[in-house]
Amino acid sequence: MRRKTNAFAPWRRRLHEVIFEADTVAGKAFDVALLVVILMSTVVAMLESVQDIDSRFHHALWVAEWVFTLLFTVEYVLRLVCVRQPLSYALSFFGLVDFLAVLPTYLSLFIPGSQALVVIRTLRLLRVFLIFKMTRYMQEARNLLRVLRQSAAKITVFLAAVLIVVTIMGSVMYLVEGRQQGFTSIPQSTYWAIVTLTTVGFGDVAPATALGKALAAVLMVLGYSLIIVPMGIVGAGLTRTGKGSINTQSCTNCSLGGHESDSKYCRHCGATL
Repeated sequence: MRRKTNAFAPWRRRLHEVIFEADTVAGKAFDVALLVVILMSTVVAMLESVQDIDSRFHHALWVAEWVFTLLFTVEYVLRLVCVRQPLSYALSFFGLVDFLAVLPTYLSLFIPGSQALVVIRTLRLLRVFLIFKMTRYMQEARNLLRVLRQSAAKITVFLAAVLIVVTIMGSVMYLVEGRQQGFTSIPQSTYWAIVTLTTVGFGDVAPATALGKALAAVLMVLGYSLIIVPMGIVGAGLTRTGKGSINTQSCTNCSLGGHESDSKYCRHCGATL
């Protein structure tokens, strides 16, 4: 294992430090420049969708898009080169986002219009949390995801209860209001119940009878009361989470980031940090 660590060439280690980590001057400069390029490429993609602008500057926008795509392609290849397990990085969240950032432009050669999907690049802006050392927010995000996983059973039961309520109320409203008021079927009435329970209230379907309005009022009040249930579940879980801090170090073996500040080994593959 020691020999494998030494076999990691210094230039690859330095490249990994610049590309994946943000706690050095070179690494932060690289990531800030990358964010600027991502924003510029996103603006180009948005301008291409405006017909008047695209008709006047189509060639310039097309050239700019290909320049950005080639830059992102080179960056993606470098990310694969400077990690010991390229496949592990390629299948990670950021690895998939980086791949999807370059894919739409190449697809546009075969599928016209697919280049509009380059707005996926905006997901790469999530790296800003690493670049500007906003690790506290990253820790809170990890705590929230942990709480959601732990509360999955409770949330599932809650959603099942909501589905039962809207189905029953939709069926009742179908019988009370009937087709003449827009409640043409139980699915249509269930749709109305969902819109009403969530307090959206599109208004395309509305009850006209006194009984129907009374049931709608009950459903509206119930909708407001149900808001506190998932908030309570998640809030109770968050109060039990730890307050450990994480840093910007990224594993040179699997490229996983978000380790605890006192971690010496990668929590995924066990490599030395």
